[in-house]
Amino acid sequence: MLHSALGYRGAVSAPHRAAALAGQEILARGGTAIEAMVASASTIAVTYPHMNGIGGDGFWIISRPGEAPIGISACGHAAALATPQWYADQGHTTLPTRGGAAALTVPGTIGGWEAALSLVPETRRLPLSDLLASAIAYARDGIAVTGNQSRTTTDKLDGLRDVTGFAETFLVDGQPPAPGHLMRQPALADTLQSLADHGLSSFYTGDIAKTHAAFLEANGSPLRAADFASQTAEQVTPLSVETSHGTLYNMIAPTQGISSLMILALFDRLGVSTGEGFDHLHGLIEATKQAFLQRNAELGDPRAMATPAQDWLTGDRLDQLAARIDPQTAQPWPHEPKDGDTIWMGAADADGTVVSFIQSVYWEFGSGLTCPDTGVFFQNRGAGFSLTPGPNQLKPGHKPFHTLNPALARLTDGRVMAYGTMGGEGQPQTQAAVFTRHVAFGMDLQQSVTAPRWLLGKTWGDDTTSLKLEDRFDTALIDALTKAGHKVEMIPPYSDLAGHAGAVVRHDTGLIEAASDPRADGAALVF
Repeated sequence: MLHSALGYRGAVSAPHRAAALAGQEILARGGTAIEAMVASASTIAVTYPHMNGIGGDGFWIISRPGEAPIGISACGHAAALATPQWYADQGHTTLPTRGGAAALTVPGTIGGWEAALSLVPETRRLPLSDLLASAIAYARDGIAVTGNQSRTTTDKLDGLRDVTGFAETFLVDGQPPAPGHLMRQPALADTLQSLADHGLSSFYTGDIAKTHAAFLEANGSPLRAADFASQTAEQVTPLSVETSHGTLYNMIAPTQGISSLMILALFDRLGVSTGEGFDHLHGLIEATKQAFLQRNAELGDPRAMATPAQDWLTGDRLDQLAARIDPQTAQPWPHEPKDGDTIWMGAADADGTVVSFIQSVYWEFGSGLTCPDTGVFFQNRGAGFSLTPGPNQLKPGHKPFHTLNPALARLTDGRVMAYGTMGGEGQPQTQAAVFTRHVAFGMDLQQSVTAPRWLLGKTWGDDTTSLKLEDRFDTALIDALTKAGHKVEMIPPYSDLAGHAGAVVRHDTGLIEAASDPRADGAALVF
């Protein structure tokens, strides 16, 4: 049985091995966990393009010894032209999910890299060219296409093949690349080299921004040069909640980080004493329903929300929600699920900095719209908006509902844990599974990630809202959940539907452990 990797100098967990290696190389050279994460983030944008890219958004939570955790929200805002009327004038009754009109929010992740690096003192910061070197090399020299990318491209081909630039960049003679195909991205290599030479801000105000603005306008997007120039990443105070295990942190609205915190805080109130049985799974599933009902009704851009998300985490409010959970019977579950595909990565260094990071273009390959001059494809995160009134209605400058949420915990025993996953609707659920297994019930970190998981609702284009269980759970547990009223659907073992999770834990002794998900193509490297 695999166990978590252990070491003292540093750790990186990533869903693609090349990204983990890029981060490890920076740590080995004396770089910080923040710099290692930029190296990993840029590399995975090249090597795992179906899950993320530099045309998407990113979020950070950074824990440094003796300081309060810092959040960085690199969430792109809607274009100045992006209004319900603009879309109505273009003939849209709903927001499109592919093509130029779907690319309606500014890519934020590059600004997030820059904001994170600003926290590293210039006197010890490694050159940006060093941090991007691995990504540039993989883009120029080529990557071996993973089976995951090949399958995903095949599954989503009908909606992507005719989108401008997609076929030329990601298909081979009009067909998905086979696993192992050598895929080069020379235009993206040039873009990354330009960022290394001219600075990350040039993505928003330099020649790259001008090229993107012209391309986007020509292909039906409402984004313009002024939208890029006004984009900024924000340093924020993460949401937090106290539990019996310590203080848990996650990203502010419009991300669903609030849901992840609510699930764990509600479960903490149920008094479950043993893991992997009915009480564990049923308790987390029912806590998920309570959190998602609140999320679906009220979460959006903070300027449009009736109540600040942090107020959802007050003790009285959580007590009231926990009281609604029946310990024996499942609550009926119709709801409107959210899609999304993503990568999560974590890093820790010998100085005690721990990073939880997540980066995404929303759906697989985002909007699919790919600029041939830069190799950048643009997210469709704006599809998370609504055209109808409410907290998530499309407005210029506003930010859409985000499934992304990097998690971090400072535990009562001195450990700091960064953890997270891809998987849209499943992100808070997988976080809850990994956290409770490792922290509440003492399971080894790697085993907590590897163990069978569940998903309530929809992700990866699946239309059902059933409770999906990987086909590795004990049959008696499955029967008990079914008898309690859960609408159970079995999915294959180690299914992508269950997400690609990872975790990094730093002990107060300096020991670092890390885990990565066998469902992905990654690695947990500790040294």
